[in-house]
Amino acid sequence: MKSINEVVKEKKSGLYFGNRVLLPFSCHIIKLNIENDLITDFSPFGESVHVSENPDFMEIYFHDYKDLKEVVSKFEAIKMIVVEKGKDVFNTKNHITLALHPEDNHQLRIEKLGENQIFIE
Repeated sequence: MKSINEVVKEKKSGLYFGNRVLLPFSCHIIKLNIENDLITDFSPFGESVHVSENPDFMEIYFHDYKDLKEVVSKFEAIKMIVVEKGKDVFNTKNHITLALHPEDNHQLRIEKLGENQIFIE
């Protein structure tokens, strides 16, 4: 499995189908921002999102949305703060802010956000 930095550097895409996102890496998710929702509950009892880790990829299901392409316009993104597996989640230097952009043909463009870009708190 590739690291987050390898995926971003190599401009690898994820996939999305309806409310399901597939990412070509695995990570610890600190928080997600989609539309006006800030999600921090990733427990099995969380109602908004379900995260599933597979050997070669990670899946995120957004239960409150039917079709991500309809919700996230080309000027917006799903934003996430994540930590690479094996890194210390308590060290904020390890926090990586990503943007996920649903595009045509179910492609999900993944980019790293700079420090000056806004993340809804």
